[in-house]
Amino acid sequence: MGAGASVTQDEVKNLPQYKIAGGDEKWSEVKGEDGNLALPYAEDPYLKYGGHYNDADPKNTNDFKYLEFDALPAFTDKHKSAMARHLTQEVFDKLKDVKSSKGYSLHNAIMTGVVTPHLGVGATAGDEECWDVFKDLYYPIIKDWHGYDAETQTHPVDLDPSKLVFSDEQKEVFNQFVVSTRIRAARNVSGFSLPAGATAEDRAGVETVLKQAFSGLTDELAGTYYELGGLTDEQRDFLLEKGFLFQIPTAKNLLTGAGAARSWPDNRGIFHNEAQTALCWVNEEDHCRIISMENGGDIPSVFTRFCALSEALKASAEANGTKLMWNEKLGFLGTCPSNLGTGLRASVMVVLPEFNKLMEGDNQADKELLEEVCSKFDLQPRGSAGEHSAAVGGKFDVSNKQRLGFSEVQLVQKMIDGVSKVIKLEQMLASGSTPDDVRAAIAADEAAAAEASA
Repeated sequence: MGAGASVTQDEVKNLPQYKIAGGDEKWSEVKGEDGNLALPYAEDPYLKYGGHYNDADPKNTNDFKYLEFDALPAFTDKHKSAMARHLTQEVFDKLKDVKSSKGYSLHNAIMTGVVTPHLGVGATAGDEECWDVFKDLYYPIIKDWHGYDAETQTHPVDLDPSKLVFSDEQKEVFNQFVVSTRIRAARNVSGFSLPAGATAEDRAGVETVLKQAFSGLTDELAGTYYELGGLTDEQRDFLLEKGFLFQIPTAKNLLTGAGAARSWPDNRGIFHNEAQTALCWVNEEDHCRIISMENGGDIPSVFTRFCALSEALKASAEANGTKLMWNEKLGFLGTCPSNLGTGLRASVMVVLPEFNKLMEGDNQADKELLEEVCSKFDLQPRGSAGEHSAAVGGKFDVSNKQRLGFSEVQLVQKMIDGVSKVIKLEQMLASGSTPDDVRAAIAADEAAAAEASA
């Protein structure tokens, strides 16, 4: 909670450290007779692993201060991130005094992974230039997370929905099993810092560009933009009910520890079209999160809308003399290394009661059968409690694992092909086939594919 003889509750209650330290309940426990907190009475969780507050960082705000590390952070066995694995002493020494031209430093980049040990990636970029300036850290993280070598590979882009192969027969079957479909990705506007490094002027500039894009949408995509800080109770309740309102940053997520939640909720907002099948989040983790969705399993319809949203943002950026962040090595650029490349997550909510019965059973191999099948197509199933769990009503969220090295069309097609196979195997189980029969069918398909490619 910083240095000084004592502080009042009002002085610290908006700091992220206040929430992490236990909030109002902890304050009541440790405050002095005068109602203030003597420092350093309570341990500051942001300083547990080394570093000090950098009062000279111009990105500091009234509700957040960035850390600076004099030495390699004191990582513990609680630190699970790829950043913690790849920030060696050599890399730290090489980059510790380096900054992007917008002033984003290595210390800024690693802060969220240091103070939030459970994160999987643990690093952020504060602007477009960071992806080159700090590549000695980012590239190993990218290879760890995606299995993609940014030094040697290039990333394709393909936003042409007409290339998808999805027959009328497949559509009929999908509409029997698939409850809903959603495709989302991040887009960021070149020239503005990303949320983890943004100034108030950056956030306002991004919002202006995006509001222009939204105002230019017509026909099916036309809709309404809501400024997060200006929501009425009725609007907030509506957005919450629909699941459109993004989460308020907490002590446990990437946004808070990265500084991306500074000055919340200024210049943040939500757009949705009238049909409520297109949704955009402004200045959350990235400049814009675009989401296309609808009930049922018409994947080409959802992807077509997604591509139209992406093109609209591109056109608005170019009309403002800039472009979307993209390069040939990493594809679409953003805040977190996990969302590079396409940054695309294509998912279906699919009803698989027979696979669900196996997951609820006692045979461990059979419990893992759905994941085994999905992995063949680089898909990830999630049950009601996330990965490796059964699903209420047998409704699983199945999505692509990959982001980098494949185009948007390729990833959506892999999702179509994979889910088609999962549904076919679900039908086998429903007709009396055993898990071993399913495994035999998978093996036969793999043998046929190997023979065809030989």
